[in-house]
Amino acid sequence: MEHSLPLLTGDLARAARALTQISPDLIAQRAGVEPDQLRSFERGVIDLDSDQLAELWVTLEHYGAQFIAEDADGGYGVRRKFSARNVKRIENWENEGGPAYEDDI
Repeated sequence: MEHSLPLLTGDLARAARALTQISPDLIAQRAGVEPDQLRSFERGVIDLDSDQLAELWVTLEHYGAQFIAEDADGGYGVRRKFSARNVKRIENWENEGGPAYEDDI
């Protein structure tokens, strides 16, 4: 049986963004689209072109979304790349050492 990744639809993008808890402005900026375009795409009002969809896909994966292909057991979807336990460990690790400053070197 062939397993192919789903086409990135507005509802799937919205679900991925909700799971990653990243603002639409940050996702849009990194994906190279306007925030209003992203919001309209998520609501199903507009379509994005193939390059924009590819950039949005990569951006959502960068922030921790993992897209799931449809198979015999269920439909396509999205989940967190990291478990809640791993996310907590990453957050703790990132907060170690205090705020980052410019190097004086």
